Amino acid sequence: MRKTLLLLSALLLGNCMAWGQDKMLTMEDAMLGYYKFRPSTINQLSWRPDSKEYTFIKENKLYVQSITSKNNKPLISLDQINTALKSNEIDELKRFPRTSWISFNQFSFYAKDYRVVFDIASKSVVAKKRYKSEWNNITFNKDLNMIAYTKDNNLYVSDRSDKDIAITSEDDKNIVSGQAVSRSEFGISGGIFWSPKSKYIAFYQKDESEVTDYPLVNIEARVAELRNIKYPMAGMDSEHVKLGIYNVTSNKTVFIDNNPDSEQYLTNISWEPNEQHIYIAVLNREQNHMKLNKYNASTGKLIKTLFEEKSESWVEPEDKLYFISGKADRFVWHSERDGYKHLYLYNTDGKFIKQLTKGDWAIRNLIGTDKSAKYIYFTATKDSPIDNNLYKVSMKSGKITRLTKAEGYHNVSLNGNKSYFIDNYSSLKNPRTIEISSTKGKKIKSLLQATDPYKDYNLGEIKLGNLKAKDGKTDLYYRMILPSDFDPNKKYPVIVYVYGGPHSQLVTNRWMGATRMWQQYMAQKGYIAFTLDNRGTAHRGHKFESAIHRQLGTPEVEDQMVGVDYLMSLPYVDKDRVGVHGWSYGGFMTISMLLKHNDIFKVGVAGGPVIDWKYYEIMYGERYMDKPQENPEGYKNSSLINKVDDLKGRLMIIHGSIDPTVVWQHSQLFLRECVKKGKLIDYMIYPTHPHNVRGKDRVHLMNTVSRYFEDHL
Repeated sequence: MRKTLLLLSALLLGNCMAWGQDKMLTMEDAMLGYYKFRPSTINQLSWRPDSKEYTFIKENKLYVQSITSKNNKPLISLDQINTALKSNEIDELKRFPRTSWISFNQFSFYAKDYRVVFDIASKSVVAKKRYKSEWNNITFNKDLNMIAYTKDNNLYVSDRSDKDIAITSEDDKNIVSGQAVSRSEFGISGGIFWSPKSKYIAFYQKDESEVTDYPLVNIEARVAELRNIKYPMAGMDSEHVKLGIYNVTSNKTVFIDNNPDSEQYLTNISWEPNEQHIYIAVLNREQNHMKLNKYNASTGKLIKTLFEEKSESWVEPEDKLYFISGKADRFVWHSERDGYKHLYLYNTDGKFIKQLTKGDWAIRNLIGTDKSAKYIYFTATKDSPIDNNLYKVSMKSGKITRLTKAEGYHNVSLNGNKSYFIDNYSSLKNPRTIEISSTKGKKIKSLLQATDPYKDYNLGEIKLGNLKAKDGKTDLYYRMILPSDFDPNKKYPVIVYVYGGPHSQLVTNRWMGATRMWQQYMAQKGYIAFTLDNRGTAHRGHKFESAIHRQLGTPEVEDQMVGVDYLMSLPYVDKDRVGVHGWSYGGFMTISMLLKHNDIFKVGVAGGPVIDWKYYEIMYGERYMDKPQENPEGYKNSSLINKVDDLKGRLMIIHGSIDPTVVWQHSQLFLRECVKKGKLIDYMIYPTHPHNVRGKDRVHLMNTVSRYFEDHL
């Protein structure tokens, strides 16, 4: 009897386990399930300044622990913070705020309309700065007691006494100050730059009077309303950018000594630590000639051009100068001048000192130097283009040492004196590991090993690999997801998910291969999901990235077809059922592949597609294609309007009706041409949505995409 019960229990347990592993993703899971399926982590794990202690949040309390101790202790609770907020007439918080350390005992956070500085020792608010809801581009100074902000097209500062001062007062709405310029290319993310000691505010000012207005329509009004945006299309007139420098003490502004009538780019705005000089990478409109200029901060006068960089394709400065710790006259510059992004050491007179890193691999992120400036720490692709590891390079010998040991994609945080680092990493089959190690190469302790959040779900196997491009030399990395109930004796349809454009890398050795969960959703429905990073994508060196110059859509499609040829060689791929899907640049690629290889692709779904690059914006479009008048053949060959006759398969195009990035005009012109040529396509608009469909409406979007493949593939 006992044996029978044990046998029944074992059978029931086995069945329960099997049932548990048979859970299926819903579309809501795939689109909105980030927090549900995020591998466990440590909330707000960070280094405490000037210490060997780290802090984290648990149960609405801030805890601290030394790297050498086994136990942690609470530093401050949400209740204690709320008590201090209440005494300062600031609304209480419902959960522990996201904090930023300022010093050993002080951190800052946002509390409704305030930026607050909190002191742990006294358990009190030691500083607060209020800001208003109508302010935009809010930027605090280092001490958090002054705010620079924009209203409409002008720039203001709220000083230490909370007095609001207009830095600019332009009535002409075409003159815009304090906002990002150049459509946020070149690593530009804002338009306000505080100096290190808060004596100055540097700011962009752009004159858009020559830039064409582009119409977007608001359909939510009783009578649809026109909303114009500035959209400089390739080959047309562009904005003119200046850099102003406002003296907080004197309330006076100077503009740098530069040609204000030139359609040039001012990038990588970098303050010298002593505030005497400011550095700007000045790039011509053609984006093939860069000058690194040094200016007097008080007068705006050009001191000198430190050096220049030129290229037959493009120069794309994206990183500020990094000044060496304790040596304000030396800085590190990022450059691809030798073919890969590496680090170069200069002095502030422009003298080249040495190249710090070199090789057929790329720097991803410069982290900094130790206080003695003996080593520079950085992450890079040195050991694999799909991994991210932490390294240090000796300033003296140039010797490079790898500090992260496990394979995968490492996100690291170093403590103040760069003696230890928190290593938060994952890989294809590792959801997350968090450890602390020394920068001498010794592992100190393990903090967390996450379990698989999808362990109860029947997901497809993910494979990472690489193929050789047609030259037989160049590696092309891919990710393939097999159907969740894969049987090698069956044949399966394939959906190629593609982006393929600059600054992208879809295939990395992260948890689940950085897979989009929609691909797993489709794998559950019996599709093979495939993605490949073609030439033109990021972190592979200038030759790989610039292969697309003046011929967008040609090398990229050629490389994608290497992946498709590989798929066709697999016995379990149904060669008659191959589809492709992508958005934005990926929409351009989707239609390009469908038209150029209409004998291969049966179905395509293109979202927000670029159709003709002459309708795309200047800063991005001209970098890769030059002006239409300079490269008419390239623009003609890349235009999808010219290839409508080649459409054979089923195509759906999807577009947001107020897309300010790839304007709606693109897909409408393609649709018009299809009508002219008698070509049938399917077309879907998402009213009131910009370049992509976000939030809960994304479930509707991807159900639309999925149904199209299920109906026609």
